[in-house]
Amino acid sequence: MSIFIVFSQISCTTLQPEKPVVVEKPELPVFIMGKGNVSAEKMALFLLQNNPGIDSNYARALTNIYVEEAAFEGVNHDIAFVQMCLETGYLRFGGDVKPEQYNFAGLGAIGGGEPGLSFPEPRIGVRAQIQHLKAYGSTEPLNGELVNPRFRFVVRGRAPTYEGLAGTWAADPLYASKLRTIMERLYEFAW
Repeated sequence: MSIFIVFSQISCTTLQPEKPVVVEKPELPVFIMGKGNVSAEKMALFLLQNNPGIDSNYARALTNIYVEEAAFEGVNHDIAFVQMCLETGYLRFGGDVKPEQYNFAGLGAIGGGEPGLSFPEPRIGVRAQIQHLKAYGSTEPLNGELVNPRFRFVVRGRAPTYEGLAGTWAADPLYASKLRTIMERLYEFAW
């Protein structure tokens, strides 16, 4: 008795393991005008890492506002966000400006107990900061309605890079260096 074994031809493809997608860390931004690189979620997590006492929903909502408002005016949201981290101590505040003012960049706060401007809600406070950054970084007109009463005091286009904010936005000669340090930490965290 003979046994015949019949093998049918099976088409096999050798599966190759997928190569992991490696996203290189982008260079640190310098120009105020432009597009940011860090996602709103990563910015929120960075904020929470540096201030675990804030509400995580608030952190996520605020970083989404930064991305949206900055994109609308063509401002780099990474720079605006880092400036907020510096100016508010990662939303700890503690200086002349109080959290309920929604003044995330110390607009009008000149020290000596002067609290600066107040805004009715976080989005308007972020918008005012973005508009102020656009005033320093560009001579282009605003895309939205002006909410920043100090906008008119800025010599338009005076500081196209964040380095130019030292001695202009803030009297602190180390202001740009402080912004860069936070930006480096943010990029290390995000990548």
